[in-house]
Amino acid sequence: MGFLYLGIPLTWDEAKQHADHVREHGITQFLHTWDRDKDRWGDELLWGDEVEYMVVTFDDEEKNAKLSLCQTEILAKLGQVVGDLTGDDTPALESAAIELSLSMTAPIFHPEGERYMLESTPGSPYTGSVPDLLSVETNMHFRRTLARKHLKANEIPFTITSFPRLGTRGVFTEPHFSSDDAKSSHSLFLAEEITSPHARYSILRDNVLSRRGSKVAINLPIFIDERTAQPFIDPTIPWQRYPEDPEVKNGGALIDHIYMDATGFGMGCCCLQLTFQSYNVNDARRMYDALVPVGPIMLALTAASPAWRGYLADVDCRWSAIAGSMDDRTPEERGLKPSKDNYIIPKSRYDSVDLYISNHWINKPEYNDVPAPYNKGIFQRLCNHAYSTFIHSRSSRYFL
Repeated sequence: MGFLYLGIPLTWDEAKQHADHVREHGITQFLHTWDRDKDRWGDELLWGDEVEYMVVTFDDEEKNAKLSLCQTEILAKLGQVVGDLTGDDTPALESAAIELSLSMTAPIFHPEGERYMLESTPGSPYTGSVPDLLSVETNMHFRRTLARKHLKANEIPFTITSFPRLGTRGVFTEPHFSSDDAKSSHSLFLAEEITSPHARYSILRDNVLSRRGSKVAINLPIFIDERTAQPFIDPTIPWQRYPEDPEVKNGGALIDHIYMDATGFGMGCCCLQLTFQSYNVNDARRMYDALVPVGPIMLALTAASPAWRGYLADVDCRWSAIAGSMDDRTPEERGLKPSKDNYIIPKSRYDSVDLYISNHWINKPEYNDVPAPYNKGIFQRLCNHAYSTFIHSRSSRYFL
């Protein structure tokens, strides 16, 4: 997750008035940074992980497992604990795992997109040394143990990709909030209270909807077996809840698919992320390209999200859900209406990689063979600046 800063975010209607200014000055700042650092070398290889958890509470009496909307309270406790670990008056810690980890830098816990989620990172980055590589699992275990120690007795921090019952009928969060009153998001399945209280996430949800001009429409193919109705039309969708919002009936919810209509279905997924610092820019670009084919392989090997809204899907990876949940393309950018700029963007901005960017001889121009629209004005400005070949198009795509 990107850097979180407490401020006053702009709505989309406010932000779009400054879009041209951001494009012009954003690329100016980018080029200044490029000129300053393009020949920099000698940085140590550093890297770190971000582990996301969803906190689940178990109700033994009702035999129910629910998402615990306790992010604010847990982060306050963990913030105090981490402060104690880094202070001079660190109390005696009973757990052997915690005692073992006193030699580590105190971890950092962050808010994530939904109120039932936490994120943890090491307090300092790893290097490429063997001792650091061997410490990764211990560090992850320490962070999870620390979080678990400060939850309620019936709460568990799960490192699973998606919660199978998110958005189902009935009670799936603690405390329970109804989606009947989701006036801002118009979601048929998720209450607005499920979103993290951090200002970034609620404005992100609202701005995706505002810019797109409609709700997001995530449709995952249903797994069809002998007991699946044909055609499958989801009987749990409350079609008439928002008369002013007819897009679900007008094709938003596809037949034989599991329909989801809120950013929370994607941003509410958990994952493991890595961030790297390379020796120099050229090494960073080669590492980026090397990870492009590795990414889908890792997604396939770790696929662990076969159930959505209580239904079994014919896919078992979260990628389509998270890409669809952040699809802020306008109707013109999706090709649904004529575009005055002639920019049709073929997929969500929050999606897979389009272009390789290394300047190494093994990166041939013909490898970049997928349609990747870009801002032609920005592209020309980068060319005029003698900006590095192969990433003209990549950089100018950010300003579409």
